[in-house]
Amino acid sequence: MSGDKRAAAVAELERRIGYVFADRELLERALTHASVGDGAREVRHNERLEFLGDRVLNLCAAERLMALDPDAREGEMSRLLASLVNYHACARAAKRAGLPEALRMSASATKVGARKSDAVLGDACEALIAGLYIDGGLETARAFFLKFWAEEFARLDEPRAKDPKTQLQEWVQGMGLPLPSYEIVSREGPSHAPCFTVEVRVESFGAERGEGPSRQAAEKAAAQSMLLKREGPEPGKGAV
Repeated sequence: MSGDKRAAAVAELERRIGYVFADRELLERALTHASVGDGAREVRHNERLEFLGDRVLNLCAAERLMALDPDAREGEMSRLLASLVNYHACARAAKRAGLPEALRMSASATKVGARKSDAVLGDACEALIAGLYIDGGLETARAFFLKFWAEEFARLDEPRAKDPKTQLQEWVQGMGLPLPSYEIVSREGPSHAPCFTVEVRVESFGAERGEGPSRQAAEKAAAQSMLLKREGPEPGKGAV
């Protein structure tokens, strides 16, 4: 991405946020992916900011949940919190803010799709939240959260389908079979854009594999493949 194009993307990001950073170096660090330099030189990237941003994000989400329902039980709030602060929700917020285009990353990382990766975007979103917190204080970080998580809160009351791993576990338990077992088969790609292959085994149904940018994502993909497999003939039986 050319310098002018990225500068325009950064300006658009600040316009959408409604906040202009006083510390431009801090903003640049929040938007810099660890792939920049590809290890050839020391670059201040956003990984340390992710650590702080995750804590600020959890605080903003927890206080908002308590304000929305003062009588909610801790267990219910914990469930809702988990649906608000995972990397998929962070990635969606990042896209709403225009963060993907403003990210600074290596050409190789862009080539393998890192700019579109939910894991990468989720981390960058947390780093940006940390930058807003440091540069403008908690109110600034909170304003970002409330604006770009509004759609996530709107979804909280929607019925949620169970994830594939939960569906698979419930199915095998209903069949009276042992729980599925998961094993990492391989981990390929650079550290900033890994690809995991996981194998799931279910007694009497063999094994299926799935791939994803994290172990959890690969396990879900493998579970989904196994769920599709169960829709075929029962084990040991062919079509009549």
